[in-house]
Order: sequence, then structure tokens, then C-alpha cells
Amino acid sequence: MNMRASDKRRLKRSGIDLTVLGLGTAPLGGLYAPVPTADARGAIAAAWDRGIRYFDTAPMYGLGRCEHLAGEFLRDQDADSFRISTKVGRLMSFDRPGRTLPPEPPKNEFDSGWHNGLPFREVFDYTYDAILRSYDDSRQRTGLGRLDILFVHDIGRVTHGERHDHHWGQLTTGGGFRALTELKAAGLIAGFGLGVNEWEVIRDAMQEADLDVSMLAGRFSLLDDSSVETFLPLAREREMDLVIAGVFNSGILASTSGRKKFNYVDAPAEVIAKAEKLGEVCARFGVPLPAAAVQYPLRHPAATVVAVGAKTAAQINTTVDWFETPIPDELWAALEAEGLIPRFA
Repeated sequence: MNMRASDKRRLKRSGIDLTVLGLGTAPLGGLYAPVPTADARGAIAAAWDRGIRYFDTAPMYGLGRCEHLAGEFLRDQDADSFRISTKVGRLMSFDRPGRTLPPEPPKNEFDSGWHNGLPFREVFDYTYDAILRSYDDSRQRTGLGRLDILFVHDIGRVTHGERHDHHWGQLTTGGGFRALTELKAAGLIAGFGLGVNEWEVIRDAMQEADLDVSMLAGRFSLLDDSSVETFLPLAREREMDLVIAGVFNSGILASTSGRKKFNYVDAPAEVIAKAEKLGEVCARFGVPLPAAAVQYPLRHPAATVVAVGAKTAAQINTTVDWFETPIPDELWAALEAEGLIPRFA
């Protein structure tokens, strides 16, 4: 299966084409370390030069910074030549006379903060009015005439803990899904779904709304097959497309030295050991481990595209090279035989 980053696949329910490799902009917001504006602009331009035409962003990323960066570049391109997704569920706000923000909620394990984000505070709100306001705000920040996909961002028990039921109620009985359905019916977006680290909450949401496409981060990778047995077959059965993100599991599958991150925190010893074993098998076939990591999800028929992040043009170019590296079927067979990846049709 030899792919090019510029190859496209059509979303089944939304009727739009996405390149099989997309650029996720979260790292450009200052994830783990500050990212100079020149580097961020260079990364986006490099993705474009390598044929990537699908870009994913979110109000959360850099507290608005990444929507500005993505929009700045994409506004200069032919509007019909690219697709963009962003997210809803967080409003960017600040104190002012007559309004004092509530205490900031505790950070969940998937939220590492931003080193050079914009001076705003995120406020979780999944209600009808908040979804529509978030759509308006994202249009303002990007300056684009069209947003293609909206993902409900970070709904779930791991993210919200004891507040999950409250936020879930906002999304369901509070009209959040209704707002998204109306935006699609009006032709303002091509589709919507969830953008989360928890596959279980996508499964639950599929009982509440007719999801078109969802983004699943970190739960279908060489190091995490938790979604394979039940969720991926369900997504395929319901014809809900999947954007698979977090294929390097926060960097450990792309790291060659130094501190190794897994799921946004320092990797435990057992995860490091499995990553090393994966690397050893890949080396026998002359394939870089990151090349296997970025291509692996697209072996499953439920996965439609993969989205990757980068902080510099050099990182983008390296990742595209990995994505376009030929991988023999014998490598996947060897990984299956050693029990490192599951077998699936």
C-alpha cells in the first residue's frame, strides 16, 4: 500500500474530499515549548508544498493562536483547493467589567497547556448558543468564508471527570447537537462529529446524533489498539468516517532520543519497552518506526485519513517522507506474528 500525502478520499456522509494526510495544528500553539511564528508559518507552508490540503485546528490550540495561523495562510489560497476542520465546546474569554470568569477547571491528563498561546481563558460550554457562537468566533479568527467540519472537542469522562454529566447534558438535551445539525442543514458545514481521545464517548454520541465524521486521537496506533475490537467495526458499520490523529502517541513513536512522551506525559517503562520492540522489528525490514506508525491506521477500512502535527517545515517534510515510504506486507505480518499489533480484516 504505497500512498502519497496528496491522495484524496471522499467522506461518505459529507461528500467532500480530504487528503489522506492532514496537518493538525495543535503543536503550533506552543505545545510543550514555545513555537516562533516564523516556524509555525513555515510548517503550514511546507505542508501545502508537499500536497497536504486538509488542515485541522481548534480554538483550544494556543488559545486561538492556531486558528489565526491557519486562516492567515489559507486565506491566500483558492478557497476550493483545501478543506479545514475546527472544533467547538470551548469558548475563548477574558475578565472585563461586569463579568468575572469562574475559577479555571483543573487540567486533565491530556491537557499540557500552551507556552505561547494568546491571552485568553477557555470556558467549556456545549450548549446550543455556545456552539453557534463558537462557529462564529472561529469564522472570525480564521477569516475564512467556509468551515468544512466541526468536531465537538474533548467531551468525555477522562476530560471532565465529575463534570462530564453536566457537559454531556449541554450537548444532548441542551441543544449542542441540535445546533450542529442546523449548521449542516443550512449548508454552513459539510459535516460534524466528535474530536476526542476517548472512543467510548464517540460510541455514546452515535446514539444521540447522526455523526458524519469524527477525530480519534491516540486510541488507534501501534501502541494502543483499544478501539480495534468494538469501536472501529461500529464506525464502519454506521459509515462514520474517522480522522485518526495522535499516531505517534504524543511523540514516543517518532522520538529518536531524549525524553519520550506518551499520551502527553512522560512514557512509562512498559510503553518504552514495547516501542523499542516495534522499532526492532521495523529495522529488520529497513523501515523507520515512525513510517510504520503514520501508515498503520490506514490499513483498517474504518480509518479514512490520518492527521499529524509538526512545529517546523523540517518536521513536516520528514513526516511526509515517512508517510510515503514503501512498507512491505511482510512487516505487518511480522508485527502480527509477534503479537505487537492485532489482526483485523
